[in-house]
Amino acid sequence: MSNAELARHLELFADLLEIEGENRFKIRAYRNAARTIYDLPEQVEAMVADGADLTQIPSVGKEIAEKLEAMVATGELPQLSELSQKIPLGVTEVMRVKGMGPKLAEAAWRELAIDSVDELERAAKAGKLGALPGFGEKRQATILKNIEAYRKNVERLRIGDIDPVIAPLVAALRAVEGAERVEVAGSYRRRRETVGDIDLLAIAADDAAAAAITAAFVGYPEVDEVLGSGDTRSSVRLRNGLEVDLRVMEAESFGAALLYFTGSKAHNVALRQIALERGLHLTEYGLFEGTGAEGEGASPKSSGKLVASRTEEEIYEKLGLQYVEPEMREDRGELALAAKGQLPTLVTLADLRGDLHMHSTWSDGKASVAEMMRACIERGYEYMALTDHSKALAMTGGLDEEKLARQWEELDRVVAENPGITLLRGMEVDILKDGSLDLSDEWLERLDIVLVSVHSHFGLSLEEQTARIVKAVSHPEVNVLCHPTGRILGAREGYAVDLQEVFDACHANGVAVELNASYMRLDLSDVNVIAARKRGLMVSIGTDAHSVKELDGMQLGIDQARRAWLTPEHVLNARPLDEVRRFLAKGR
Repeated sequence: MSNAELARHLELFADLLEIEGENRFKIRAYRNAARTIYDLPEQVEAMVADGADLTQIPSVGKEIAEKLEAMVATGELPQLSELSQKIPLGVTEVMRVKGMGPKLAEAAWRELAIDSVDELERAAKAGKLGALPGFGEKRQATILKNIEAYRKNVERLRIGDIDPVIAPLVAALRAVEGAERVEVAGSYRRRRETVGDIDLLAIAADDAAAAAITAAFVGYPEVDEVLGSGDTRSSVRLRNGLEVDLRVMEAESFGAALLYFTGSKAHNVALRQIALERGLHLTEYGLFEGTGAEGEGASPKSSGKLVASRTEEEIYEKLGLQYVEPEMREDRGELALAAKGQLPTLVTLADLRGDLHMHSTWSDGKASVAEMMRACIERGYEYMALTDHSKALAMTGGLDEEKLARQWEELDRVVAENPGITLLRGMEVDILKDGSLDLSDEWLERLDIVLVSVHSHFGLSLEEQTARIVKAVSHPEVNVLCHPTGRILGAREGYAVDLQEVFDACHANGVAVELNASYMRLDLSDVNVIAARKRGLMVSIGTDAHSVKELDGMQLGIDQARRAWLTPEHVLNARPLDEVRRFLAKGR
């Protein structure tokens, strides 16, 4: 079992424990262990094979270590199987619908035999939820809306959840003898924040290699069901529910196929129109002379003289276009710029000089200041900002002025021991309900960088929420507005807010907006980052890391930034330290 699958079992077990009313500390222990296992760079299966002591893994005690070893040995968690005999697993899906939660999900199951989201929807439409505590007509209508939102989210998986699942699969196929190339296409390659399924394309050296690649694919350990298998195309469903298609093809047409299956559909349609205007036609097999009367799915042998097909680059070139990076292929005007040779040079991970949003054990982080600093040095950063939470978030152990002063004493020591990087002393300060900030003006003035965020009162009206945030970013000491919509991918839609008005206030007050790179947030969305760019705002790409491992999440932020056409000039933490300091000083 992969780490992702082990983590999924632990998380599901925690869900059932919560529905059963188990001790919250035990539930939290399983959730913490699940997150740790998910992020672990080493495979637990390999550690068990080497006889490693799993209790040395952070958040893994003796009880959880035994369960991990059992799962590696048998492929299942016996306690999960036993508990699922008492509580249907579908109840865990019901609890994920906003407005339900574990207690109501349990009540709906015990009182109304609701053990799926479909059953919940039927009960809500029939007015049966009124039998549950606190459920009136209005609340049932709200649940129906939340079910719709849930389905939109559950049909697609977060890209950060898919990365650790797909990477080992691709590596396994590339390791097959005779596999000359294996690539992921589709919305995954375009780095959309959520993905519905996966398309894999492979080049085989010969028929024997093609058969071996297919065999490795359908026989991959994480495959739950083989949906179909043939000489050139196979389809499987993985244990996490993700469907994956594999196409094995000749090298001659690989570029055309990669272009076609990467999409987007709108980008491909626009490309085909450009081809037609040049007396050519473009299919998944290549770019051909003629108008292509045979249709898009025609065999290359019946589609006229082949003009280009081996690489994407040569196809774009033959169409008189600059190569368009996959992240930009959404038909948002990229082809017009490509025709003029004016596509932007998109930001890359190598362009970043620092990370301006991270936490330590001084609040809810899992690593010390020194550990986070050394990790930033290892990543080649010139600077970093330590930004623990303020006191309003009691559950995070946030800092008040007295605790902040004590933290700074430690920072003095850590900075002296690590001269290879510049530390910016900051804080992620809560925006309170009335728009005021959760730290005194005296300390706000002393900080090198002030991040502000909404972590409470998500239910305010659009007008109230907007006014609250506008007031906060108008404070003269504020530098960055973090995760501006408050969304959690697949779990929370985000609060109602007029981003245009907020962006106007940020522009007027010299405040950057954050592109939060956490795989759970990716907030702002690509569309909203585009709006920020067009408004002339500086964007800070921050990991919001609560551990050393989470610092690696920066790549997801870069992917999102590239989808929004950001260049290094648009990104605050791609600037040299002196420019960052000037921005933070706001002309003072």
